Amino acid sequence: MAPTTTPLTFEAAIDRPQSAASTRGLTRTYGTGETRVHALVDVDLDVPAGTFTAVMGPSGSGKSTLMHCLAGLDTPTSGTVTVAGVEISGMKDNQLTVFRRDHIGFVFQAFNLLPMLTAKQNILLPLELAGRSPDADWLALVVDVLGIGDRLRHRPDEMSGGQQQRVALARGLVARPTLLFADEPTGNLDSHASAEVLGFLRRSVRELGQTVVMVTHDPDAAAYADHLVRIEDGRVASQGPVA
Repeated sequence: MAPTTTPLTFEAAIDRPQSAASTRGLTRTYGTGETRVHALVDVDLDVPAGTFTAVMGPSGSGKSTLMHCLAGLDTPTSGTVTVAGVEISGMKDNQLTVFRRDHIGFVFQAFNLLPMLTAKQNILLPLELAGRSPDADWLALVVDVLGIGDRLRHRPDEMSGGQQQRVALARGLVARPTLLFADEPTGNLDSHASAEVLGFLRRSVRELGQTVVMVTHDPDAAAYADHLVRIEDGRVASQGPVA
């Protein structure tokens, strides 16, 4: 499908740096002495802006730790993490909280929708908690791209798993984050719903100008991405465009 050209997409594209996020010499260790674990070792990584990047690796490879460091959820032992041109690795907790609110979106394996709220209320909840008004045009564009316009009044128990994950994706996109992190987003879905959600993640990049980083162990899921990073034993084994 050809990308949809809109002022919103154009502005989003020109406002973003060439690299949405990067790490240099990123190392993360846990524990001390004989119990010390090297989760990440001297990781140099670039996440191109406006791309769908998949981070692949087996369990225990360090891929989730990498995501947590990129998202400001974990503090590096050494090295730097830069997001949207800002080095976040030295920020204090309160600074990171504000930075995540303004620049980072999340989609998890669990949908994490509040059962008493409608789809629209769930989507807008992060903005309400931050005291921000929604951008009506952007919300309409996200809802249209994700195909959930007919579900906005429905509560989670009235939607399929795939529909709930699309609502969760809209919630992650509504604040127009610099980076959207998707942590095993299809882990609770069947093959049809998984393909649907992965397709919408790709569309959010191509039609909304979003930058997406997805952590997965599934090569079929990674095939939807533009850029692939392979993590092995806490190190970057390879990174580059998906063939």
